[in-house]
Amino acid sequence: MSINRRESPFRHLIKAHGGFINFDNAATTPPFIAVMKAIDDFSDCYPSVHRGSGRRADHCSGLYEKTRADILDFFGTDSSTHTAIYTRNTTESINRLAELAPRKDKTVIVTEMEHHSNDLPWRQRFAETLHVLTDASGRLDLNHLEALLKNRAGRVAIVSVSGASNVTGFINPIRETAALAHRYGAMICVDAAQLAPHRRIDMKADGIDFLAFSGHKMYAPFGIGGLIGRKDFFSSAEPCMCGGGTVNLVTKDLVTWADPPARFEAGTPNLMGAVALGAALRVLKESGMDRIEAWESALANHIIDRLSQIEGLKLFSRKDGTGVISFNMEGIFHKTLADRLSYEAGIEVRSGCFCAQPYVQKLLGIDPAAISGFSAEEGRPGMVRISPGLYNTYDEADRLCEFLISIRGEVHSG
Repeated sequence: MSINRRESPFRHLIKAHGGFINFDNAATTPPFIAVMKAIDDFSDCYPSVHRGSGRRADHCSGLYEKTRADILDFFGTDSSTHTAIYTRNTTESINRLAELAPRKDKTVIVTEMEHHSNDLPWRQRFAETLHVLTDASGRLDLNHLEALLKNRAGRVAIVSVSGASNVTGFINPIRETAALAHRYGAMICVDAAQLAPHRRIDMKADGIDFLAFSGHKMYAPFGIGGLIGRKDFFSSAEPCMCGGGTVNLVTKDLVTWADPPARFEAGTPNLMGAVALGAALRVLKESGMDRIEAWESALANHIIDRLSQIEGLKLFSRKDGTGVISFNMEGIFHKTLADRLSYEAGIEVRSGCFCAQPYVQKLLGIDPAAISGFSAEEGRPGMVRISPGLYNTYDEADRLCEFLISIRGEVHSG
């Protein structure tokens, strides 16, 4: 069947939304049809893994470990150097790594553009957490990163950086960042929550030591994510949560921990989530990450071109990002604008600071000393964010832009 140029070549992968348009994919993506089918098919065979014996238990344990191998393959690595630990989401993955990382006399470097989940866990556990500056447009300053690394050479444990911003969509130069970190004796962690659904990631080629991601941003349901990391690191670390499944031998006087990754997966695992994640990864791989990137980039560029022509609309995103597009419109509060898009046009977007308050405050030019004066959520400065997914279409994009044009006309005439 031929595909109209305005239709997504991937739209058939997602169920229809009943007239609503979802441009809030940076928060959560809808599950693929194949993912829901995999869950339904699997629900008849649902014992625990690595605990039972018999055909069903063996089958489920095999699926669980097959998905772990699929995760490594999807992100360009394998079990010779890395292992994948199941978690609930990116936030838990980063907290887990922050708990395991060596802290004595060590520093962690993050950036000004980070989601709170890749900032606060490090601040809570390390005596010193430094922030790499961003320039006026919001892009990472690699010269400042190198200056920080050079100044604390040998003391930096980890450089933790987002693969792509959830505010501007800017994609960070991961390979260059990793090279700098390694040059000064640090490891690198990549928060891939916003990059993994949109771009191919090759951990080995890019020199990534650790990578955190969430299934619910990759067209799988909530409750499953992962932390991929160097095997040598995990082999020398003790678990921060222990119990069933984490040990090889226990007596009253002795505990021998299981090998990673089991050492870090205490309790009964989210087997259904692993099945769902494996199905989502297969769909993404079969669809082709390069094809997905091409479609999403063309669609986002179309939206940016149209929005840039609206008088009084300020864009904070550019054409070379993941497709996340943040903006404000003169004369209308960001939450009011988002509410009107939702309730009047049936277009779901996001407004606020997107759990990246320091970054948004800097982009908006707000003095940090003044931000405490905005005590109520209703009055707090922020932005509107559009985040297309692989299934969104040009017709949906045009419907969005036309409605924004009509609102701008009302504001201007009023």
